[in-house]
Amino acid sequence: MGRKAREERQERREDVVAKRTQAKRKTMLMAGGILALIAVIVGYASFVFITQVDTTGALGAPPGAGKLGDEHVHSSLLVRIFGDKFDFSVPSYQIKNSWIHFEDSDGTTIHRHSTGVTLGFLFDSLNIGIDDKCFVFPDGRQFCTNEDYSLKYYINHQPVSDIRDYIFEDGDRILISFGSETPDEIEDQLFELDAQIIKG
Repeated sequence: MGRKAREERQERREDVVAKRTQAKRKTMLMAGGILALIAVIVGYASFVFITQVDTTGALGAPPGAGKLGDEHVHSSLLVRIFGDKFDFSVPSYQIKNSWIHFEDSDGTTIHRHSTGVTLGFLFDSLNIGIDDKCFVFPDGRQFCTNEDYSLKYYINHQPVSDIRDYIFEDGDRILISFGSETPDEIEDQLFELDAQIIKG
């Protein structure tokens, strides 16, 4: 009986050792696979980063922009569609890129952090379409100049035909208005725009 018990104990030990060895091998294989996967991801990310750097040395830089941070200027914007104020203070319109944006839940002050960045780039980053005739919401609703209503742009009280290529200066005030406003109603909107605080 003593011999049989010893043999059973020996078999149990061997089983335990075999199971531990197998578990260690499985753990090592999994760790090796995970490390290999991490190496592939890091390598791919490095490749993408290196190949997508543009001529200014920054990813996602607007065409013609200077170095990020080489300027920090502010402008005030008011958008009225049929008299209703468009709200850029909601999170979906805040800091969509580092170059030009709204921030701190403020929907009236535009921050531009580089030379050469246009208003068109701002609206593109917000998924809002603008041109000389139409203002297009992200959900696809379009407000286009027709025989009854018109899209109007004003920069510092001066009417302009389009603002896509405009690079604002510090303190500029920009009005976008769509509807059938009278000159007096436009003056009221410009007065409202002038009253907006430009936050730095």
